[in-house]
Amino acid sequence: MSNPLLKVDHVGIQFGGLKAVQKFNMELFEGELVGLIGPNGAGKTTSFNMLTGVYKPTEGTITFDGKVTNKLSPHQVTKNGVSRTFQNIRLFKELTVLDNVKVANHSLAHHSMLSSIFRLPTHFKGEAKMEEASLAFLEIFGLDVYKDELAKNLPYGMQRRLEIARALAAGPKLLLLDEPAAGMNPQETKALMDLIALIRKKFDLTILLIEHDMGLVMGICERIYVLDHGELIASGTPEEIRHNKKVIEAYLGEEVPL
Repeated sequence: MSNPLLKVDHVGIQFGGLKAVQKFNMELFEGELVGLIGPNGAGKTTSFNMLTGVYKPTEGTITFDGKVTNKLSPHQVTKNGVSRTFQNIRLFKELTVLDNVKVANHSLAHHSMLSSIFRLPTHFKGEAKMEEASLAFLEIFGLDVYKDELAKNLPYGMQRRLEIARALAAGPKLLLLDEPAAGMNPQETKALMDLIALIRKKFDLTILLIEHDMGLVMGICERIYVLDHGELIASGTPEEIRHNKKVIEAYLGEEVPL
């Protein structure tokens, strides 16, 4: 088997006397779609924050694409090929839909500060390339008709789509989705499942997904990791996780009779 794209080795973080996550191990291989689940307060989003440089682990090692990323800042992690969405949508609400994606596509604008100040041809060429690429992302997500709308005016489900489009515009190898179906109705959730499958195939992505909707997780994930009280209690296929005694106990809060 090839080396994992992401390797999390005995990673943990402590806030004062509280161990939020401890001895967390995980491997993701290129092209996989993997779920990370657990009850509220299990440490899922904290783990995402460590993977993306928001928090620095106090123990263990995170290796992405052969490079240790423990001490990297969020923008350095993004530059290395990791993008994410958030549990609570974080768009630039006063910018247009198009401008939200252009922010993530800025690396395509190969022009200097001077060319921008003096409005040189290289500035306009870079801007045109960035806009063309951003519009292409919006079209994939069915957002092109909203390109001139302020992000705050989009319906909730479309705001979720825009956040994913912006994350993809950064050109990641690994996409982290933090509860993308939160607040969605069943029809929107089904459309989201189809969208995740589409972007995974189209962009040749590896995806790590936090989600409470078990129908979504079981329906699209190939493997699942389960956290409870900051510790990994199980990992395996959806079928294995579905019948795992420890997982059932963690969600029900009681011992499951044998």
